Amino acid sequence: MDYNVYLLATDPKNPCRDIIHSRDTNLKIRVFCLDNEQFGPDSNEIQLYGYGNGKLYAFETINIKADDALDVVGAIQWYADYIDYPEMEILPDDPRPGEHKAM
Repeated sequence: MDYNVYLLATDPKNPCRDIIHSRDTNLKIRVFCLDNEQFGPDSNEIQLYGYGNGKLYAFETINIKADDALDVVGAIQWYADYIDYPEMEILPDDPRPGEHKAM
């Protein structure tokens, strides 16, 4: 079984602004902490959401390619392990009332 290897770019000025990179593909995912910052979804990208360690996260792809779309959930699961919250439930819609719904 092949496993993707993921790397994390962090912003030293904003601990909630991480970017997940796949070492073996072009997949990149921006992480947002919705409790601390505004988030405007890009209609050309994939957005998923999850709760972990008492925070609500949004995950948005960066320049997604069709070949990489199947790896998005695996990358988010890797990130959940990284933040010590492996039981994170990954959601297709923003769970905040009145917010963005997946189409």
